[in-house]
Amino acid sequence: MASKMSRDTALFFHYILDQLFPPIVRDCRFIMAIPMWMLFRHRYKYYLDFKEKAFSLTEEGFRDYYRTVNDTAISRETDLNKACITRIIESVTPGKILDVGCGRGFLINLLLQKHTDVSGVDIYITDSLKQRYPHVKFYEENVESLPFPDKHFDTVICTHTLEHVRNLADATAELRRVAKKLIIIVPKQRPYKYTFDLHLNFFPYLYSLLSVMGKIKGEVICEDIDDDIFYMETTA
Repeated sequence: MASKMSRDTALFFHYILDQLFPPIVRDCRFIMAIPMWMLFRHRYKYYLDFKEKAFSLTEEGFRDYYRTVNDTAISRETDLNKACITRIIESVTPGKILDVGCGRGFLINLLLQKHTDVSGVDIYITDSLKQRYPHVKFYEENVESLPFPDKHFDTVICTHTLEHVRNLADATAELRRVAKKLIIIVPKQRPYKYTFDLHLNFFPYLYSLLSVMGKIKGEVICEDIDDDIFYMETTA
């Protein structure tokens, strides 16, 4: 069964690990195996080995990795904090909306309260999610290759997803390609070898994300909101 943890608890947990534990501890497999086993039991080696294996996996193998750990992953209603949720809802342009990395559907549920044309993309879509939102179009796709025409969506939202992708350049290019307005949220987190989520990319500072996004011709906002990075650009 997936481990339950509130967003506030997760932030406190990450703060202790990132700020108070030195890298010599965080990067020690023997030490980190103990809390990993306590949290994930028989799946703990999947988390310990992920960064070493991720880039050699096939596309289907990468997808299967997420399916395999789904029953033990730390479960939260959402990874978003309240301030970011409010900012997203206020910033969405009405029209066609795409939630990339839609997860368990938390944000889709909120969007449907004000908008009717909402779609979701994730590398792994559960049957329960499809059943819960039968009128939403779900796509089991990789953010690095989205099956939509250029500028197809008025707003594309991608929250707590870029830290998981294997090719950031392809992922950000695809998000921009299909969006008129793009909203991205990533966690502020220091890079370590052993982490309690399947993270491959880390954004400890605002410029960590800005350097990935590079220059664009449109308007850009990038802010620290309660230890998450809120990024928004409008290109159309």
